[in-house]
Amino acid sequence: MLGNPEPDPPPIHPMSDPTLPLFIVMNAGSGSTAADDRRAVLESVLDEAGRAHETVVVADPSTLPAEARRAVARARAAGGAVVAAGGDGTINAVAQQVLGSGCPLGILPQGTFNYFGRTHGIPTDIEAAARALLRARPRPIRVGLVNDRIFLVNASVGLYPELLQDREWWKQRYGRNRFVALLAALSTVLRGYRPLRLELDSAHGSGTVRTPTLFVGNNPLQLERLGLPVDTAIGEGRLAAIVVPPLGPLGLVGLALRGAFGELGSAQTLLRLDVEQLVVRRSRLRLRPRRRIDVATDGEVAPLPLPLRFRVAPEPLLLLVPDREAPDEAQDGAARVAGGDPAAGAAPRAG
Repeated sequence: MLGNPEPDPPPIHPMSDPTLPLFIVMNAGSGSTAADDRRAVLESVLDEAGRAHETVVVADPSTLPAEARRAVARARAAGGAVVAAGGDGTINAVAQQVLGSGCPLGILPQGTFNYFGRTHGIPTDIEAAARALLRARPRPIRVGLVNDRIFLVNASVGLYPELLQDREWWKQRYGRNRFVALLAALSTVLRGYRPLRLELDSAHGSGTVRTPTLFVGNNPLQLERLGLPVDTAIGEGRLAAIVVPPLGPLGLVGLALRGAFGELGSAQTLLRLDVEQLVVRRSRLRLRPRRRIDVATDGEVAPLPLPLRFRVAPEPLLLLVPDREAPDEAQDGAARVAGGDPAAGAAPRAG
């Protein structure tokens, strides 16, 4: 057989009940639209379709894991699905609790970049995403792990976690948009940094690198937008590990601008390893090596113990993806109400 044909998309999971109740965790801080407005639009679509649902709006991001655990418990008891409404960080926090529970995960992308949702064809408009959710079916998705934390898009150490923390300050001060994110990145890079000395161990071999940041990607769309070559196995069982060489502030600014314009692939100095597993340690040359290091996973930063073990999770995440061939459930629900179906529109909901 000639060439390498594009692989078929993962199959739709056989568990595909279009009436399963939805337990929604919505981050009040994600996106530029007020949470109350987004909730009203979402619940209007679900009520119109007669779809059972409960919504929890989370004002304090630190409570997201606890709220997600409660949603998973209620979804398991009811045979339903958990839905995350927010940016990639919110979706990550909810997915962390859903993975391994047996529950499907639906998403309503409301962040700045929304790489995960866009990869799987899920709209960013809240009404369109809600209607797509009504026609969605579970599909197994491979996700990354660093130690015991999942990442859907990327994980990183070094300068990038610092950049994310600075970017959050800029967003709170100047608003959430891509231009502000770019200015925050330039500010962080120009401030200077101390390179990390890391020991990397993978199937490619072992070695020591000096780098301002190590980036591990699990999302082909993000790699494509950065201008990096995309292996069809990325996101389907392999991870893309990218080592940035030590550069001065202006060199890093140039690298950041290349990424912003989708031309990072032309940077000859990047080291890339496509791996199934990668173990990262701090160099033994340090007199007092650190036991923990800041790691960013899908935009959220937390200290993790060393060594870091990047790998693909052995169990897939059951993601609710739009079924293009299914009828619009909202229209069907409205028709049933108009036709006098007493069960239509009577779904319980709480909030």
